[in-house]
Amino acid sequence: MPEVVVWGSGKPLREFLHSDDVAEGILHLLKLENPPDWVNLGSGVEISIGDLAKLVAQTVGYEGNLSFDTSKPDGTPRKMTDISLIKNTGWKPKISLEDGVALAYQDFLVENSDGSLRV
Repeated sequence: MPEVVVWGSGKPLREFLHSDDVAEGILHLLKLENPPDWVNLGSGVEISIGDLAKLVAQTVGYEGNLSFDTSKPDGTPRKMTDISLIKNTGWKPKISLEDGVALAYQDFLVENSDGSLRV
């Protein structure tokens, strides 16, 4: 049976934000009369690397095994931003991680089938 090896334990937590939400967040800030001087753009939601690997596998229909190579480094245990300042201005991300992964996979399939995929 095929196998995908993920470096580390899969336990570190990461935060992801879809690029469309980044663009919307920036446009939102540009439209404010008195925007905060500094903000973090993020989703405010964490997922473990292991759960992310499972989400990607499920999204693409991968039925092989996922294994975690704990001889490889995990990296920083947690990387999450505090998005309270931008949320206080009325902005919040719209695209969930699940939807973002699905959208990215659909883009991949289209570009792969029409020959526009950059490798």
